[in-house]
Amino acid sequence: MSTSPEELRAHLLASNDEYQRLAREHSQYEMQLEQLVNSPYFNSEDLILQIELKKMKLRLKDQMERIVLRHQKNHSVRV
Repeated sequence: MSTSPEELRAHLLASNDEYQRLAREHSQYEMQLEQLVNSPYFNSEDLILQIELKKMKLRLKDQMERIVLRHQKNHSVRV
């Protein structure tokens, strides 16, 4: 039985502690970015922070995708 990537991500979000932690951190960075972008004053330091937050979000997303791929690989070998 094959599951879609979205279903697998939802399953991991409900059952995998590491995936949950990464998703929470990703959401926190996203909220910080939104606050930063919506602030009335945006200076060069904010721009640097924005770039760093985006890099951290991407790093977390990559880690989350590695978990998804590892899970897919492990389950395809067992079938």
